[in-house]
Amino acid sequence: MYRRLLTALVCAVLLSTGTAHGQPAVGDRAAQAPGIPRLTDDRGRVLTLRGWNVEDKTHRGEAALSAIGERHFRDLRSQGFNFARLLVFWDDLEPRRGHYSRAYLRKIERILDWAHKHRVHVLIDAHQDVFGPAFGHRGIPEWATRTDGLPFTPHPDDWFAEYFEPAVQRAFTHLYEDPDLRRAQADMWRVLADRLGDHPAVLGYDLINEPMGEIAPGEDLPTAARRIERAQLTPLYNRLADAVRSVDDDSWIFFEPTPIVGEGVPTGLGRIDDPKVVYAPHFYNTAMEAGADYDPSAGWIEAYEAAVTAYPSRHRVPVVVGEWGPLNNSLPHMGRFYRDALTSLNRYTSGWAGYVWCYGGGYCAVDAEGRFRTNKEQTAAPYAPAVAGRITTEAYEPDGATYRLSYRAGYGVTEVSLPPRPGGWRVEATGAARTGPGPLPEDRAATVRLAARPGARVTVVVTPRPPR
Repeated sequence: MYRRLLTALVCAVLLSTGTAHGQPAVGDRAAQAPGIPRLTDDRGRVLTLRGWNVEDKTHRGEAALSAIGERHFRDLRSQGFNFARLLVFWDDLEPRRGHYSRAYLRKIERILDWAHKHRVHVLIDAHQDVFGPAFGHRGIPEWATRTDGLPFTPHPDDWFAEYFEPAVQRAFTHLYEDPDLRRAQADMWRVLADRLGDHPAVLGYDLINEPMGEIAPGEDLPTAARRIERAQLTPLYNRLADAVRSVDDDSWIFFEPTPIVGEGVPTGLGRIDDPKVVYAPHFYNTAMEAGADYDPSAGWIEAYEAAVTAYPSRHRVPVVVGEWGPLNNSLPHMGRFYRDALTSLNRYTSGWAGYVWCYGGGYCAVDAEGRFRTNKEQTAAPYAPAVAGRITTEAYEPDGATYRLSYRAGYGVTEVSLPPRPGGWRVEATGAARTGPGPLPEDRAATVRLAARPGARVTVVVTPRPPR
């Protein structure tokens, strides 16, 4: 019920701001989102991330993270993905105030070792759902949960509605405002960044998943979200960024708006005062999350893109979408959804992580045998994980499975990733020499490497070969 109400509320907001159905379609990246920089790697190459979330929300204590194995990263790489958003939980890391689990940190490091072995970048995500275990979920420890005795009623058929229970909302207020809890959260991040920051698989840190807050009397949801983002989340992110930087001055810091941004409501976040920050919104639609099919005529993706690009354009920070993907992928219009969503995401982001790389049903990307579930195979397409130079044009045409890249070469090697495909791929490059590999395999992903004289204009065209 809450999701239906939220959808109605946000549609009204979008209509009032002129971003709903009937407005012009979103144009190309240069026209729609000026000023959004691209993510870069430690060699200065333009970096593109394509991947999935990796999680174990079920196991705790000694069994924590046991559902994640090397297979996750081997299979991700075999399909051409180079990115994983790894969910970790404060309640597992610090079950008692000031007592950090060395065993949990070792388990994280083992997962990072697998990722590095298979050349997958990892974003460490401090995850929370409905605050934490005090409300039957994961995230903020019970010892850091303060409710002032306010009530909480579970909603087993709509867990997201639990965010609007008075006890949960008050717990967020205390986390943001109580000095001792502020210190505790900063200390937690110092421990994580100090222990993991030098690991070669670590790309960065997502400071808190899908933060929420307390709605004041008389506020509607968009107004409350903007106030929480401006007055509570902005100082929170600056505090936690300072904590990370006290032990790690190199990794990227990712920060999220409230989930309301998924409905095309611009964020109220202020500037995060750090030179290596990434705006990391999520890309969910409440109607689709509640089981509805994608409606191409509703203008949701266009409204989302228009809203979500405003902040990074103004503050000149890269964008990586940390979660996206509907629960039911086999509805009649979901094939169109994936085409439209990927076209939009590739216009303005430096990458994305689908939800979730697991083996089964529900949100899982693949089935028990590792085969893509319906429509999710569209996420595996040619792209350039790293470009040594300045990109001038980049596009993928799904109808012909054709990828085109043009760039002005700098120093270093450019990489083009090709997913497995019957018949394989043809790669044509002008202005650059191909340095590897040799013949391209059909049954697994391959990476083509290109070297060019600095200043050269390079064009790469990837087209499919017909199956034999």
